Amino acid sequence: MTATDTDTETRYDFGGDEFVYVELSPAMSLPVHFTSLAITRRLAEEAIPGVEEIAPSNASYMVRVDPDRLHPRDLVRELQRIEGEVGSLSDDLTIASRIIDVPIMLNDPWTHEVLMKFRDRHQDPTGTDLDYGARINGYSSTEDFIDALAASPYLVTMMGFVPGLPWCFQLVPRERQVEVPKYVRPRTETPERAFGFGGAFAVIYPVKGAGGYQLFGSAPAPIFDGEQRLPDFAENDSVVFFKHGDVINYRRVDQAEYDDVRAQVDAGTWRYSYKDLEFSPSRFLADPDGTNAAMKEVLYG
Repeated sequence: MTATDTDTETRYDFGGDEFVYVELSPAMSLPVHFTSLAITRRLAEEAIPGVEEIAPSNASYMVRVDPDRLHPRDLVRELQRIEGEVGSLSDDLTIASRIIDVPIMLNDPWTHEVLMKFRDRHQDPTGTDLDYGARINGYSSTEDFIDALAASPYLVTMMGFVPGLPWCFQLVPRERQVEVPKYVRPRTETPERAFGFGGAFAVIYPVKGAGGYQLFGSAPAPIFDGEQRLPDFAENDSVVFFKHGDVINYRRVDQAEYDDVRAQVDAGTWRYSYKDLEFSPSRFLADPDGTNAAMKEVLYG
């Protein structure tokens, strides 16, 4: 999915008799995502009998409904009403969120070794994924491109498609949004905790497996802990750490800090550093850089 500001008519689809899928736009943009949050927040507040579950996503959302209590077509009429009342974005909408410090080693040796095995599946067999991303996004050097990747925080706009994987959209104006295509053919190998980019989304791969996103780096700390060995997972009784609506600040680290985090993980003592905050979409859209600076101030002091 790429990023755009194009307006399109909302599409409603039925998934059997229990689900209604709503696509606000075929492409992603922050205003569209914020609109989906406004609609789903209002839907949750109204507590309409028969609405069982609400799942906001990138530029869409899905609602699970009990058809014995609420017919899906009646739900669609309610959703259309709410969308008309909410409009494009409510100024008083806020998101209960966390801003999280996530160390990332960009241009690391482990993902580099893997990506070089699969150059025949890539758009540019002669370079690296970072070189390619820099070139097609108009950066004069790979280092400038890396600086842009780490310059501004990201919003978790969706969780999936494997446990714990956050889809992260960078909180920058449209003209500064990084976009890269997926590989021409997927890799059969992607390291655990690889930091990848596809379309306009950054992800961390929670487990080793196949993948098609461009590989830019590696995270030393896990985002999935099936045994709940680390405190962040055990204390929350969850095998995943990130949540929809989190703000992630991917902070570039060197080999020494990467190794230090890995040692803490091995010792079972690693904890993510984060702060709770209220994220205002309307405030962000009015002043992206100022809002990002204020959130980083909350995190780092």
